Amino acid sequence: MTRRQLMFALPAAATLAAAGGFYAMLSGMRRGSFDPRGVPSALIGRPVPSFELGPLPNWNKPGLSSRDILEAASLRPVLVNFWASWCVPCLVEHPQLMKLAAEGVPVFGINYHTGTQTDPGATAWLRRHGDPFARIGIDLTGRVAVDWGVYGVPETYVIDRRGIIRWRMAGPITPEIDAEQLRPLLRSLA
Repeated sequence: MTRRQLMFALPAAATLAAAGGFYAMLSGMRRGSFDPRGVPSALIGRPVPSFELGPLPNWNKPGLSSRDILEAASLRPVLVNFWASWCVPCLVEHPQLMKLAAEGVPVFGINYHTGTQTDPGATAWLRRHGDPFARIGIDLTGRVAVDWGVYGVPETYVIDRRGIIRWRMAGPITPEIDAEQLRPLLRSLA
């Protein structure tokens, strides 16, 4: 093969390989064997990581610590939700969080960092869409998110009455996930 032919063949081969991988992924999704949220959490079955976060500025809620979560979880299972005002999927799951909170499920919020800045739109977002959180901590450095193994927002964790992480959802809690996974789990842990 000449050098010129090679220049055309390599990009074509790479494109075909990428197309083949994409096709395999789509085929797996149709068969139900591919889950884009399928990155497992190393924390499932482990205690809540220790942390203490300050409150969201200009909001009427106290900050959040692992002690707060453990105290609430000793009475009933709780949710810990990592979110941000700039996160579009967070808006998708927000109605489910509002329903859960209205039904008495403690939902704790951790406002995910936006670099080294606070999330300037967080309070406006909560005013506009509602506040489902019992407490909100702001993770300015992202250290707490790293300790929890967060890949992006939203991510939600269920904590049982012994303070053990039992479930993780990477991505939004849709009505289907709420009905098929989350509600049955909360009932079984109650």
